[in-house]
Amino acid sequence: MAPLARSVLVTGSNRGIGLELVRQLAEMTDPPEHIFATCRNPEGPKGKALHDLADKHPNIHVIQLEVESQSSVESAVPAVESHLKGKGLNLLINNAGVNSYATLQTVERQEMLSAFNTNVVGPIFVVKEFVPLLRRAANEMGTEEMSCSKAAIINVTSKLASIERGFEVFHGPMYPYRASKVALNMVTVCLAMEMKADGILCTLIHPGWVKTDMGTDQAPMTVQDSVQSILKVLPTLSSSSTGAFLDWEGKRLPW
Repeated sequence: MAPLARSVLVTGSNRGIGLELVRQLAEMTDPPEHIFATCRNPEGPKGKALHDLADKHPNIHVIQLEVESQSSVESAVPAVESHLKGKGLNLLINNAGVNSYATLQTVERQEMLSAFNTNVVGPIFVVKEFVPLLRRAANEMGTEEMSCSKAAIINVTSKLASIERGFEVFHGPMYPYRASKVALNMVTVCLAMEMKADGILCTLIHPGWVKTDMGTDQAPMTVQDSVQSILKVLPTLSSSSTGAFLDWEGKRLPW
């Protein structure tokens, strides 16, 4: 089986879905040559699990990247580029995010702004800074068909952002989280339209309600099962998937 991608970058990779993505990517039969595992503070106590993984797998490169900080995002680009040796970046997974269960009575202005800064503004500027490397990867591939092995942006979203079906699982308003993920969905559709000419795939994936710090122990799905399913979906994505809102099994969700 061909590798999913020669190079993959994952944001928010020190815990939960991000950490498990890095783990399962590294343990693939034919793993990526480079896995860029980024997080806000890799040298802090929350980065230990990531460094333990990197000690076992030399293709994992732990890189500091705080999506809320423009200077941090900019500094991460040359760090990634130094490992690519002139090649492009094939797959960017914007996974970093924050949750909030705020209601109208409890929500604070700063909480709304913080959620949008992390969940929407962060991914936009991560893409903006890394798109030259994604374009380079797309140009390296001698095919017009889009794929994760060519060049792709995967934004991790949530079914909770679906206006039609977002209240099936959880009924709370969750103003900062729901609103910011709806905005991320629109951003991704805009990216899909703008990146089409460059041959860069842009897709949204809802990982399911997963047992993580954000998902809580009430969630029905393990992080291992969610990531395993996502990694089965990613190789199937093509030009027909760009701009799509999918779940962890590759099923389309309504906006």
